[in-house]
Amino acid sequence: MGGHSHWKGIKEKKGKIDKQRGKLFAKLIRAIEISARQGDANPDNNPNLFDAVQRAKDSAVPKDTIERAIKRGAGETGDANYETVYYEGYAPGGVAVIAEALTDNRNRTSQDLRSYFNKVGGNMSEPNSVKWMFDKRGVIVVEQGAAEEDRLMEIALESGAEDVREAAGDWEIVTEPAALQGVREAIEAAGIAPLSAEVTMLPQNTVPVDGSEAKAVLRLIEMLEDHDDVQAVYANFDIPEEVFAEVG
Repeated sequence: MGGHSHWKGIKEKKGKIDKQRGKLFAKLIRAIEISARQGDANPDNNPNLFDAVQRAKDSAVPKDTIERAIKRGAGETGDANYETVYYEGYAPGGVAVIAEALTDNRNRTSQDLRSYFNKVGGNMSEPNSVKWMFDKRGVIVVEQGAAEEDRLMEIALESGAEDVREAAGDWEIVTEPAALQGVREAIEAAGIAPLSAEVTMLPQNTVPVDGSEAKAVLRLIEMLEDHDDVQAVYANFDIPEEVFAEVG
């Protein structure tokens, strides 16, 4: 879980920068439009759209902006055909990396991302070469001081969560993807406000990295996240706190 816990810290820091540049909002809106285009425009009947809308809300995208994105997606008649593609590879130190992208040109995106891997001494590999090392799960993060462990565990497990554990000073609640919203609603109904809730890819095992390898891993992740087509990046690194503080 080290990679995911550290990853939360990276995303929080980068989130502030991305919001200032408008990049994060643009990616969230794009995900909403494409999810609405590819399925039902009602989030209650379209799990992908529901997740995209919830992520936008959690990132403070205005309600009217979200609604307009859904309408644009539902009425889209353009020729662009976006699809979700997972690009996989290895960063220095044998760290497995997955970049989840929404793209209308697989070759263009592949060439861009391959160049990023090459720049840091890593390599992009074939589909499913590292994806099997990750499990798709819902993850809800609650500030440790916001709830007692026993109470939070009781609420989470009774509403369908798989596990509740401590991670990087917070509580991390793990669910099946389909159970994420129900568990989140149960937690909120108990007066506990989550810091975040998302469907993500959790590594089955982590790889320790240090020094120059840690810097290369973080550089690769930053480049991947900055790409317009990339919606999310997952990795199984475990960087010591002191090293993470120095290079992160």
